[in-house]
Amino acid sequence: MESNRQKKIAGILQQDLVDVLQRSATDGGMRGVIISVSKVNVTVDLSIAKVYLSIFPNKEAKPLLDGIRSNTPLIRHELAQRTRHQLRRMPNLEFFIDDSLEYIDNIERSLRGEENPLENPDLLDKRKKS
Repeated sequence: MESNRQKKIAGILQQDLVDVLQRSATDGGMRGVIISVSKVNVTVDLSIAKVYLSIFPNKEAKPLLDGIRSNTPLIRHELAQRTRHQLRRMPNLEFFIDDSLEYIDNIERSLRGEENPLENPDLLDKRKKS
């Protein structure tokens, strides 16, 4: 169960991270890429913030996440400047891809019958004939 302090810090970080990441992407010349911060979890001791990102299109997600991870100190510094009147210490940032939308989309496709593994056994790795 998250405390109110954890929730407040997560909300502040989420709002500012969206601004920082989206501005960095557009300034870096990446047009047509949408970066959204779907969730931020802050640990109990407020030292680590786990940031879950949704990046569209999905093919850009892995290289963009690697770039974000390599620039974590710069992002953390920018956030510290923005939140200096609200936070004493900036938590360390850990970035992850949030693939929940893709997972939900796969379930919906299966339920609609577009990719029915019973009718098409090639869809399941276990059922593929070797």
